[in-house]
Amino acid sequence: MKHFLDITKEHCPMTFVKVKLELSKMSPGDQLEVLLNEGEPLDNVPKSAVEQGFKVTSIRLGEKPHHLVIIER
Repeated sequence: MKHFLDITKEHCPMTFVKVKLELSKMSPGDQLEVLLNEGEPLDNVPKSAVEQGFKVTSIRLGEKPHHLVIIER
């Protein structure tokens, strides 16, 4: 199942906190599409997800400043 989370209005460190909370509600194998800003969120969210044991399946660079990261639980 796919889930979507827009964190473009959030600032670090709340960006990954919101992502982690959403991932905790999901079942193993589900995917979370995260819309985020370039800079710290784009650098830190995928890295933090991997460090927490999640799988980043895609990073799609979109029109600045928004990008899409797909994380599998």
